[in-house]
Amino acid sequence: MKDIFKSLCVLLALVSCSGLRADVRTGMPGPGSRYATDYFPGFDQEATFMTERKEPRWFSWWNGPKKNNAAEQLEWADSCRAAGEFGKARKAYDALVRQWPVSPEAPLAQKRLADVCFDDEHDFIDAFEEYKYLLDYYSVQCDYAKISDKLFAVAEAMRTHGKKLLFMRFANTVEVRNAYEAAVLRAPGAAFAPKAMMTVAKLRVDENEYGKAAEVCEALRGAYPRSPEAREALILEADMRMKLLDFHGYNNSRARDTVLFLKAAVANPPDSEAKEHLSVCLAKAESVAEEEAWKAAKFYDSPTRPAKSAADAYRRFTSEYPAGRHADEARSRIAELERGDSGK
Repeated sequence: MKDIFKSLCVLLALVSCSGLRADVRTGMPGPGSRYATDYFPGFDQEATFMTERKEPRWFSWWNGPKKNNAAEQLEWADSCRAAGEFGKARKAYDALVRQWPVSPEAPLAQKRLADVCFDDEHDFIDAFEEYKYLLDYYSVQCDYAKISDKLFAVAEAMRTHGKKLLFMRFANTVEVRNAYEAAVLRAPGAAFAPKAMMTVAKLRVDENEYGKAAEVCEALRGAYPRSPEAREALILEADMRMKLLDFHGYNNSRARDTVLFLKAAVANPPDSEAKEHLSVCLAKAESVAEEEAWKAAKFYDSPTRPAKSAADAYRRFTSEYPAGRHADEARSRIAELERGDSGK
């Protein structure tokens, strides 16, 4: 029940934002644009989750608000920030949100808490969570479009700087990717959405998740076909499909599916440079598909199987690849089988 309640809350919060269906400058498809509740292939489900609702902490004498009401608490938190006491200010803003979550000051405190994390302390991990909390629980009371842009900016900063631990930097690809995914899911109509999705695809490549990367590229092209990123996504998707073909060339259906995808791409390329790249991929994919079809035909050519089955398999091969490199061998073998010469 708790998960259902959370899902309903995020749905209500997100759809309450006005302008979510608006076109974006990069080519968002207007009335048919995606909502944050839509499924984006290649995204982690965790990116759709709301952050946990804040509750008053234990040991309120230490972690709780220092003032008697939200207005006084906000004023005190602001004074801490102005004095450069950022840790104390964060604690004060957070205490206000936890103690008086429905007060007029709560969304102000939540935004200023996120701003302290991002602008003053450059704590991008916490900043992202705090801005996300603002969108999830105070979507109506905040400037949704502006905070969504801020969420994307924090994700960009997370990717650039990574985490800091014991004065050493390290990149957490999954956490950064989830940040971009969460930004897109909360504002799929934003101008940054295609770029964010392209970044998700690239991070999937960094994780060696080539199938997932291809899924994200396909979703990007479908959702934002007129965006500049759509061309890049087409090329990357082709490369990812070729990588999968290299790894799983024995999969005849995969080879055929890749050929069909590339034929469609070559028939309607975004430019001549892309067409050249896609044509090279297509030639290689067709070669792999032909080789797999040849292996499938030879599979039936066995003393344990009827000669007719083998001949029919070779005929199917020559019908599909009449000028292929194995075509003459297939026709010769058909003649042998029809004469009753097994050749084995």
